[in-house]
Amino acid sequence: MNAAAHDDPKRSRRKAQLRWAKRALNLLFLILVPVLLFMLVKNLEWNEVKNAIQGYSTSILLICVGITVLSFLIFSTYDLLGRAYVKHTLPARQILPVAFVAYAFNLNLSSWVGAIALRYRLYSRLGLDVATITKVLTFSLVTNWLGYMIMAGGVFSLRLVKLPEGWAIGVTGLQLIGFVLLAISATYLLACHFAKRRAWHFREQQLTLPSTRLALSQAGLSMLNWSLSSLLVFLLLPEGVTYPTVLGIMLISSIAGVITHIPAGLGVLEAVFIAMLHHQVSKGAVLAALIGYRAIYLLLPLAVAVGVYLVLEKRAKKLRAQQDSSKVGEKPDNQDSKAKAVEA
Repeated sequence: MNAAAHDDPKRSRRKAQLRWAKRALNLLFLILVPVLLFMLVKNLEWNEVKNAIQGYSTSILLICVGITVLSFLIFSTYDLLGRAYVKHTLPARQILPVAFVAYAFNLNLSSWVGAIALRYRLYSRLGLDVATITKVLTFSLVTNWLGYMIMAGGVFSLRLVKLPEGWAIGVTGLQLIGFVLLAISATYLLACHFAKRRAWHFREQQLTLPSTRLALSQAGLSMLNWSLSSLLVFLLLPEGVTYPTVLGIMLISSIAGVITHIPAGLGVLEAVFIAMLHHQVSKGAVLAALIGYRAIYLLLPLAVAVGVYLVLEKRAKKLRAQQDSSKVGEKPDNQDSKAKAVEA
């Protein structure tokens, strides 16, 4: 009894903290998201975007749009794999829009807004608890970076990327990084297949290794997705640049963007591509290709995601209103049953 009485204040305190956290998150979205979107739109040179897009043929642009659609569909399936891993019961029709919105915002406005805050907000409104959302988020992040490590490990270890002279890391250093990335990836996959102990506990969280099938699905989907984003840039660049080179540069610039914490890697992507392709392609051609990439692969999905996000918010309000009305409707029934019980 004493232990139970002692736990009740802690539970009520946690519930109160959770309520305040949700209110703070709502306030964050009311203020932060519009501000970030405004800053993103304000910093873009729309004339350059227009000129770059007009410089490509319709067929190339349609292929690039198709690649973008396929890539974001793969992004969204990460959360479907997460459902299989966590074993929650949300249907795919609810998961796919949430995952799409999260990744579109993530690529443009940083992972704190897209991958983390948006997922917690939207999934919690669909009924998932914080622990389940955390597991889905962690699984999706592991999926994304597992494919990156395998792709980057292969490209770097095979020396498919020629670094400019004077870069401190050097070709040998990059090759060693490739070997390390492959070793980490192999360790994860082998552990998923052979490990007898499947779960570890960290504070209140439990880390469980997925099945071999899930782990291989993680690796395959993520590798395909990293390949698609690089293919889009490759198609927009002029002839003379090989696909493995573009893939390697994309992998290097992606990790550089994460390290610098710059949303969408603004400036980082361009700097890395220009530095590594200046001897093959003109600066103007590189910038045109990257502007086209940003317009098709980043801005177009973001524009769609804003509309989908507003629809999801509207549906969540309707769902909450229905739940509130159903609760109100249940009270008279409960009261009648109590009255009948007293009469009996």
